[in-house]
Amino acid sequence: MDGAQTDLNAIPHMTDGDVERLLAALTRETRRVERVELSFGAVWIKRYGTERPPIWTKAQMSLARLFGQAFLRPSPYLDSKGMIAREIRRIETFAANGVPVPRVLYASGNALVLSDVAPTVTAELDALRDTDPAAHDGLLVACAAHLGALHGKGLCHGRPHPRDFFVAGERRIGFMDFEEEPEAAMPLAAAQARDVWLLFLQLTDRARLGVATAEKAYAAWRANAPSAAEAELKEMLRFLGKFLWLTRLIGRVHMGSDLRRFLAATGYLSEVLLASPRPADASKAGKDD
Repeated sequence: MDGAQTDLNAIPHMTDGDVERLLAALTRETRRVERVELSFGAVWIKRYGTERPPIWTKAQMSLARLFGQAFLRPSPYLDSKGMIAREIRRIETFAANGVPVPRVLYASGNALVLSDVAPTVTAELDALRDTDPAAHDGLLVACAAHLGALHGKGLCHGRPHPRDFFVAGERRIGFMDFEEEPEAAMPLAAAQARDVWLLFLQLTDRARLGVATAEKAYAAWRANAPSAAEAELKEMLRFLGKFLWLTRLIGRVHMGSDLRRFLAATGYLSEVLLASPRPADASKAGKDD
């Protein structure tokens, strides 16, 4: 936690009352993530070590070994001290690359206090969903564009979701929640490919204007993303595509939200990246040769 702030009084604009309020919240340890109102605005407490490693983490590793797929590997599990150090380090790395992120205001043994970065993209999408579908989908496209720019800088997020993005001024998207570090468990290109697939799980499901939005979003991501990430995404989709028939079969009995998102995102991306050329195109290519 080198460079992390460990003195509550050193947080800018703190009053004695703010210190008392924040200390009380830190010692309560009621929720993993908690919003605290202070005299100068809100801050967020994020606690670590409150949950055991999920069973799914072990299952992920077993599946990754069974199928030989790097993108299935989970981020390395760390204790609370390691998780705090990871989050601080990743925030600092993103900030050093000009990416809007929350500020670390304070670090203790098992918690971070972070600056407020409202509004989140999720909140903005909820506000626009029924009132302005074009603006709603334009924000989704912006998320894809900024994720591509992030990948172009040699970074990845780990679990990109609208709730972990925030609006950082006009035409800028910021990132938060850096608990995952997939590039520590797999090649960077695989981690970036998984990033875009995870984003499209949300994007294709939320888009109000359908495929047109998905097309714009993929083009926006691709404009700045490394070619290695797209190549890795193709390999991911070749593997995931093998399960589309099974997912559709299960969906006939019960189409849950997770199945719906998997079908929409994997189906769309597979069509874009893996579809064979149409006969007319192949014929034209032969004549050109």
